[in-house]
Amino acid sequence: MWDSNPQLSPAQRPNLNPDQTDSISGVPTFRDLLAAAKAAITEVDTAVAAQHIATGSVVLDVREPDEFEQGALPTVVHIPRGHLEAQIETRIIDKSTPVVVYCAGGVRSAFAVETMQELGYTNVVSMAGGFGKWKDEGRAWSTPVALSAEQRNRYQRHILLPEVGVAGQAKLLASKVLMLGAGGLGSPAAMYLAAAGVGTIGIVDMDEVDASNLQRQILHNIDRIGDRKVDSAKKTLTMLNPDVDVVTYDTRLAANNIMDIIAGYDVIVDGADNFPSRYLLNDASVKLGIPVVHGSIFRFEGMVSVFHPLHGPTYRDMVPEPPPAEMAPSCAEAGVLGVLPGIVGSIQALETIKLLLDLGDSLAGRILAIDTTEMTFRTFKLRPDPNNQVTYANRDRIEVRDLEGACAPWLSH
Repeated sequence: MWDSNPQLSPAQRPNLNPDQTDSISGVPTFRDLLAAAKAAITEVDTAVAAQHIATGSVVLDVREPDEFEQGALPTVVHIPRGHLEAQIETRIIDKSTPVVVYCAGGVRSAFAVETMQELGYTNVVSMAGGFGKWKDEGRAWSTPVALSAEQRNRYQRHILLPEVGVAGQAKLLASKVLMLGAGGLGSPAAMYLAAAGVGTIGIVDMDEVDASNLQRQILHNIDRIGDRKVDSAKKTLTMLNPDVDVVTYDTRLAANNIMDIIAGYDVIVDGADNFPSRYLLNDASVKLGIPVVHGSIFRFEGMVSVFHPLHGPTYRDMVPEPPPAEMAPSCAEAGVLGVLPGIVGSIQALETIKLLLDLGDSLAGRILAIDTTEMTFRTFKLRPDPNNQVTYANRDRIEVRDLEGACAPWLSH
């Protein structure tokens, strides 16, 4: 064989094309491999593929990223052929799932299906003719959201995660999250959400930066003492990530403004430090069906939960009425370990991203309790209170009013 003779330079070897060389050496040609792959798999035309897709088959695109960005079938899983073996089992976990695989013309998809069958997938077909034929026939396709080169570089660690990828990052960039408070909890939560690329972050706070805040409120610094907290927060987040649009609300959340402020946001991060604000937020968010990621801290302890009006209990299920003032002193009265808000706020940011991307199991219906003196993390189930009438089903009856004392809800009859 010519390649095995070390005494012949490339220039001295006969000018044979790859097919001729492989035929002489006995090594299968590309056409041989493709024929073998197609003989081992099921290949369907675009019409049959469309029927599979209409009945719920997952669609897998194995083209390269630059091809994918030019256009793709709607709602696809995109894994370039060269990454298939490494990623497919984390992207399509159930190996009995029906899958339609396509590429540009039907060659890479055939090899991809063969590989998937070798990995144990049992219901996979290759679409003959690929995207080119699908598009030429006038079938539905769309141009996926693309990231700029700068965004691909900034968010590359996200993009590498199969559960996020380009589509997930684009979804984060299109998301809107409202922060209730730019203090101890709001600081780490807002910074991690901005770093993650959440496109719009609203911040509600009517306070100004004080030296006593700097022990835990990392959005601010000594040069900003006396500044409005929302202004300080906007400077920090914009410097961290210019992709983020920071919307500020330098006001106290009240019944006459809360509905206008929170409407349009995908998730609300609750960093409120008083019961009337928490109940007011609960009633308004339930009425609009907006999930709230709640966090609270006290001395060395913290807790996090997700209150999703459509999918689980809410704040009034957990705390039907506020405890007596002497039983619930504020951090200003009882103190708080400075690093604790960083832990709780970071978990709030994590739960927010999970909600935005529909990842994993959220803390809806559960309470995560943290004790830093013992370094324990415990979860407890939270069930709906049968006496709680402030529910999404009753949303038309909920009257959002300023609350005092027992913070009892207002419902119309």
